[in-house]
Amino acid sequence: MSILKVDNLCKNFGGVQAVNGLNFEINEGEIFGLIGPNGSGKSTTINVICGLYQPSEGSIFLNGKKINGFKPNQCVDMGISRTFQNIRLFGDLTVWQNLWVAWKDDRKNQGSWFSNWFGKSESREKLISELLSFSGLETRANDLASNLSFGEQRRLELARAVASKPKLIFLDEPAAGMNKEEVKELRDRIFRLRDLGITIFLVEHVMDLVMNVSNRITVLNFGKAISEGDPESVQNDKAVQEAYFGQ
Repeated sequence: MSILKVDNLCKNFGGVQAVNGLNFEINEGEIFGLIGPNGSGKSTTINVICGLYQPSEGSIFLNGKKINGFKPNQCVDMGISRTFQNIRLFGDLTVWQNLWVAWKDDRKNQGSWFSNWFGKSESREKLISELLSFSGLETRANDLASNLSFGEQRRLELARAVASKPKLIFLDEPAAGMNKEEVKELRDRIFRLRDLGITIFLVEHVMDLVMNVSNRITVLNFGKAISEGDPESVQNDKAVQEAYFGQ
């Protein structure tokens, strides 16, 4: 069953067409990879879908509902979350507080603003504890996010994205700057998220990661999709090889 559908998506910045007639569909529970050379439009695609930019043309559907024009907070309410290519943690807050502010209550009647932000919540405490364990940051819970190592900050940002209980999570180059062991741990965490029923949209330059976790991959070049398929067929596509390595 489709969770996300993009139909003829375009995004222009003045005379530059960053995304040009993009079409794809992602099924529930799938790990979908989007790759391409630098400047091919990958992060712009995420930013348009998640509401940071508005599309110049085309349509975006989440579970069959058109979400064009939705703001980022509305996308979160619809079950979308994301990480960023450049880490965007609250450096002056602790690890625990970074997870606390991202928590999202499932109840329709959430009570007063004051009770939501300052009251006790067993469900919130339980989720934060689980996320600390998921990210391997149990011993750093009371440390400022700015005092974490780069790899720990990456893990915290992923955990924070999960704290809003998403149905669909966008990972924008989550392995950037990681060593081989950290990439292996990230791979395992991605599989754990999939096993929890979260659909994953992965943008990544670390080919070992994206090829080993993705069910399907779309390749962008100059804003256009030049290939789509399973990892093996994409790797063997001459158009993809030329986009990355030239003729």
